[in-house]
Amino acid sequence: MAVVVSGHGPVILDAPQKEINMSIQKMRLKRGWSQQQLADASGLSARTVQRIESGHQGSMESLKSIAAVFEVDFSTLTKDVTMTIESANSLSNNERIDFKRARRIRDCYLHLLMYFAVNIICLAINLLTTPEHLWFIGLTLFWGIGIAFHTMTVFVFDKYFNGQWELA
Repeated sequence: MAVVVSGHGPVILDAPQKEINMSIQKMRLKRGWSQQQLADASGLSARTVQRIESGHQGSMESLKSIAAVFEVDFSTLTKDVTMTIESANSLSNNERIDFKRARRIRDCYLHLLMYFAVNIICLAINLLTTPEHLWFIGLTLFWGIGIAFHTMTVFVFDKYFNGQWELA
């Protein structure tokens, strides 16, 4: 039994369902598809694909539709489940670490994008309302320090925050 934490709280899965969800995500990423592209190709909603990949159990029809899109037999989706528990756990630990790293990098870039967007808007408001007092500099400076620390934890000190140190 495994516990997957999704956006709506923990979902308890048995090992076969977890493996099915991960194999669907791996096949989608191998083709370079977004969840929306998989949803369009399979005739499912994007939310259904998100739910399946995040750990919720998909209906038999949904899984068969996804298998048809990937041109694999439905049993192929469940074939990987016969792996030994030890190899599945070690594989999932490495994949989990990789997904966490990708998520941290994405979050860092989103943080940086938000920083620039908000500061450009604040600069415009500052220059239009009180150009003699540049108050946006304080916001830019202190948020910039936060961005610098966030970037360093993601790109410089990643080996200390990625979970691999726990495995050693």
